[in-house]
Amino acid sequence: MKVGIVGTGGMGSVHANAYANMPDVELFAYDRNLERLYTVIAPIGAAPRSGVETLVDEVDIVDICVPTDVHEEVAAQALAKGKSVFCEKPLARTLESARRMIDASKHAAGIFGVGQVVRYFPEFRRAHDLVKSGAVGRPAAIRTHRGGAAPSGSDAWFMDHKRSGGVLVDLAIHDFDWLRWTFGEVQTVYSRSTAAGKRSGPDYALTVLTHESGAISHVESTWLDPAGFSTSFEVAGSDGLLAFDSRKTASLSVSVPGRMSYEANLAPTDDPYYQELRTFLDAVAKGKQAPVDIEEGFHALAISLAALESARTGKPTVPARL
Repeated sequence: MKVGIVGTGGMGSVHANAYANMPDVELFAYDRNLERLYTVIAPIGAAPRSGVETLVDEVDIVDICVPTDVHEEVAAQALAKGKSVFCEKPLARTLESARRMIDASKHAAGIFGVGQVVRYFPEFRRAHDLVKSGAVGRPAAIRTHRGGAAPSGSDAWFMDHKRSGGVLVDLAIHDFDWLRWTFGEVQTVYSRSTAAGKRSGPDYALTVLTHESGAISHVESTWLDPAGFSTSFEVAGSDGLLAFDSRKTASLSVSVPGRMSYEANLAPTDDPYYQELRTFLDAVAKGKQAPVDIEEGFHALAISLAALESARTGKPTVPARL
């Protein structure tokens, strides 16, 4: 299977490392900064070729790791050629762009997956499974934290909120997706952000999601923590408590009446990016729907953009629906 990564480093390199461990994948890459197409087994200085179109013609699957504001441009070229597409989150920068991508995917031969990789992190996946199995009873209150120092990216595009959407669109979308997947549809969103109304710079936000089930999620997202990247969550239900903090322990704690236990999460071979991409490639090979499809990507984006609007206006908002 031939896979082509369109990227500018960073996440493109993460994906390339995952594909390198898949013996059935022949990997190509197109670097928009270097304007160069090459295979991973060729020298970095391989002769340049003619852009994204050439890569699309060479491969079966196009993996999009460029800045968010150009996702639609690359996806449109791939879909028009009948290729399957894997797109890093966020799906797009605007709902209008995301809807155009969905419309194009409906008329395309390939399948479309979105990189909401937190679903594949073992502590988050295990917590999801425990909640769905009823291990904590009826979920009531959930808290998540995610963040670290501000990223930059090529041309410092992360700090350009018009391109990245800031912390609420680029970072908090991980938790918004996991929370919707685990606790159900989001009814209202209320958010406050230090960067509300600003066009650039580091960012910090607190967001409250009210789920249709009645559960309430508190989401902390930051690009203002020089101590380094960390994640944590706490799920309180009528019959138990789940907790995880990457800075304190490598295990998920499960507390139910009369018992507390710890569960190890990550085996050496269980890289979440590998699992995410492997399951997508398997779906392509079998002609099945993507494990996390384009509509799931839309819903996560809709929550993020609702949070951004709430932070700007100071009022609760309702996420858009398809």
